[in-house]
Amino acid sequence: MSLEELISTYGYFAIAIGTFLEGETVLFLGGFSAHRGYLDLSWVLVIAFVATSLNGQILYYLGELKGERFLEKNPGLKNRSGKALALLSRHRILLILGFRFLYGMRTVTPLLLGAGKVPPIQFLILNLLGAFIWTTTFGVMGYLFGHTLERVIGDIQHYETWLFAGIAITGAVAWLIHIVARRRR
Repeated sequence: MSLEELISTYGYFAIAIGTFLEGETVLFLGGFSAHRGYLDLSWVLVIAFVATSLNGQILYYLGELKGERFLEKNPGLKNRSGKALALLSRHRILLILGFRFLYGMRTVTPLLLGAGKVPPIQFLILNLLGAFIWTTTFGVMGYLFGHTLERVIGDIQHYETWLFAGIAITGAVAWLIHIVARRRR
């Protein structure tokens, strides 16, 4: 199966799963794939928006229902919650809009917002707006990255596999650096 067939067959599913879990790299690759013509950019953005919005809402309601008990049972998560709580007390609206951009805070923040009794309608509206901003930013960045490479290099089809691998490896290395740095703290 060629790279084009692989992306065309499984790309939207990978975007849904990837952006539900974390997903900057997956969404960036989705935008890049759209530029290459393997996926449709509007569908990449819609799927990513739905998946990341759903993730935020589920975690918020889990936090609202069982947040305090959950944090007590997960000391690692509770340790990371201090930073999010400090931000919450000073910058609630900005935190809800931007928690997806705070690497490593994407899971714990909605849990804390739910446990912190942020009004559900406020979270819903700001979560949807934040999801839109995040999705548009990373999806369009991937698309424009492909466009820019094509303008600089010319025909990038010969380098395509290497480019996809390089983007994926860069995302994986960033994630590993984050994990190692967190463990050292």
